[in-house]
Amino acid sequence: MEAVRHWSVRHAKAFSAVYDRFERAMVSLDPFWRRLGYERVEKPVASIERVIKGLLFDCRMCGECTLRSTGMACPMNCPKGLRNGPCGGVRRAGFCEVKPSMRCVWIEAWEGARRMDGGLAIQQIQPPLDRSLSGRSAWLRRAREMARAAPADLVSEP
Repeated sequence: MEAVRHWSVRHAKAFSAVYDRFERAMVSLDPFWRRLGYERVEKPVASIERVIKGLLFDCRMCGECTLRSTGMACPMNCPKGLRNGPCGGVRRAGFCEVKPSMRCVWIEAWEGARRMDGGLAIQQIQPPLDRSLSGRSAWLRRAREMARAAPADLVSEP
């Protein structure tokens, strides 16, 4: 799993572009999601999200995905659960102080962010994690939020 996670970070620019397109598709499906009911589709969408993001990014399904602002490296892989940068205990060659055989998630996040367009988003402070969203679909939550904020002509009926 860790090898695929490293590969995904090395290809952060491509994954970011795919993620942007996917997000636009999810937002455009808002009328469909509303018709079915967001709560009704939560479980199947979260299951699909868990498999895809778990394989590619070793996702922990926190419900508040920050992949685009962390160089496609999931900060929840940090043994300390840090969402806003390394702890200060990063060892020589960028290894974790808690798990010495693992590269620091935040070293990888910075490397991935450098590869991405808009990689400076890594400098934005992330709010504390809302544990009530754990296990829920970040894709659906983001689609719902963006659809609410988008002009009505951008989100049309299917």
